[in-house]
Amino acid sequence: MSDTSCRKAYVSVNLDVDEEGRICPRCIRWKNGRIFQIDRILYRCRAASERVGGGGIRYTVLIGGRESFLFQEGNRWFVEAREG
Repeated sequence: MSDTSCRKAYVSVNLDVDEEGRICPRCIRWKNGRIFQIDRILYRCRAASERVGGGGIRYTVLIGGRESFLFQEGNRWFVEAREG
């Protein structure tokens, strides 16, 4: 990973919940209205964010061909947003 400074950015998430209660995030919406479709969920585990603190369920997702982390922290969702 790079040395780029990051901040915790809370985001809106559209998701599906199946009949077993499993959560499947579908897209991320920033406060400015930009929407990022999640192409694929690669991995799901309980983990902490090493860059910005906090944690919960970490989803490793593929968005536009790039891997990114999406965290479910209780009822809220956040990403590790690059500063600047």
